[in-house]
Amino acid sequence: MADEIRFKTYEAPFNADTFFWTEPAPRSGGFRSLKAYQNYIARMRDVPRYFDDQIANMRAGLKRGYSVPRIVVKDRDKTIEPYFAADKANPFYGPFAAMPPSIPADQQAQLKAEGDKVIQQSVIPAYRKLHTFIQKEYMTQARTTLAAEAEPDGKAFYQSQIENYTTLSLTAEQIHQMGLKEVARISAEMEATKAATGFKGDMPAFLKFLRTDPQFYPKTPQELLGFSAYVAKRMDGKLAETIGFLPRRRFSIIPVPPNLAPIYTGGRGGLESCMMNTYDLPSRPLYTLTALTLHECNPGHAFQAAVAQEALHRPEFRRSAGFSGYGEGWALYMEWLGTKLGLYDTPYENFGRLSYEIWRASRLVIDTGIHHYGWSREKAQQYLRDHTALSEHEIETEIDRYIAWPGQALAYKLGEMMIRQKRAEAEAALGAKFDQRNFHDAILALGSVPLPVLEKRLDQFIADGGVNKPGWNPALPEYEKAPTP
Repeated sequence: MADEIRFKTYEAPFNADTFFWTEPAPRSGGFRSLKAYQNYIARMRDVPRYFDDQIANMRAGLKRGYSVPRIVVKDRDKTIEPYFAADKANPFYGPFAAMPPSIPADQQAQLKAEGDKVIQQSVIPAYRKLHTFIQKEYMTQARTTLAAEAEPDGKAFYQSQIENYTTLSLTAEQIHQMGLKEVARISAEMEATKAATGFKGDMPAFLKFLRTDPQFYPKTPQELLGFSAYVAKRMDGKLAETIGFLPRRRFSIIPVPPNLAPIYTGGRGGLESCMMNTYDLPSRPLYTLTALTLHECNPGHAFQAAVAQEALHRPEFRRSAGFSGYGEGWALYMEWLGTKLGLYDTPYENFGRLSYEIWRASRLVIDTGIHHYGWSREKAQQYLRDHTALSEHEIETEIDRYIAWPGQALAYKLGEMMIRQKRAEAEAALGAKFDQRNFHDAILALGSVPLPVLEKRLDQFIADGGVNKPGWNPALPEYEKAPTP
């Protein structure tokens, strides 16, 4: 967006858990063709130039007082170190270990030799240079303030970030009050769910019980990954009654790479795979994993991204476009929909879902608290500690994420609130004619759009009697034969 150029956000090109230096190396697997490997080697050869540009931008940001806050830069230099390895432990070697048999052996050998040379002579020195810069310059010169409004032209900058991520014209004050109301509403539901577990103590005692009792935590990474995979597969059995158009593409469930895991979120989903964090298992409760899998994997981010990619009659930029309010709103709505589909087996799992929902509502309070009202890191952590069942490790990584990424955390709850409101309106207006498959298709077929556009589309869905007119979905063959919707 234009405001990103106006405020020169490219001068702070990373945050607490998302780094430009982890992007050039694929996370898993190889490539399908000779040309793809040639492109990969060319990309590796360009890493020094790319990093030099980023360093120049970061220096410009430091000079004018614009940077990632110093407190959340701490230890992020460690995520660069795996790329120093001169052997196959270096992530850049990964694609060369999984070359397809369609590439002749002599060409494979040539590609491996060329790749090795580029990694040794270009990639590793570039990462060492970046590491020195982050340690010696950035970590010592980055700002000590937390609030986005403390940066140059801060009030206008934070408002632009709110509008960028939510696509709504709301002020920080309005969002803060909305968050407080949602936290109060969800807190009452959490009390009722606690009672359903049979626990006799108060809420602080219950949260301590959930955070410390071994029964709620996986013993091995495979147990965590297997639980998530089971939830995703159970959801597969519900898709036919939930969504009309089902994409062909599938996703994998993989662990977060070791170099990212210590400072990464519990999970993150996308087109290729869902990454679940298996680092520090005593901080990864199973009672939240059903909600997390529905959000990140199926039918949340991975599913929605597949539908978007298969809309072949939509322009490429539209298939890849991402508006946080739409995508995160859909994924959080899917967590709630799991209650309608019978996917939460125990009151503990439903409490985990509510803990995730109040976590997202708390973000409305915390993000605006930090960046508008000047909250400290400790105050933000305590607010999350008081209202959710998140582990201490998760609380720390999440608050650091909000500090480093102003505005992004607001999109989730605001998007979900709008979708749930429109569903309630559709159910009331349509009665027995309401079909959730049509409702969900209307959302997914639109592709990622600003929330006001989605709201207008769902109003039209209700006015049309809860049906999607011919040509509604550009992923379907009949789309090209139908009038443009």
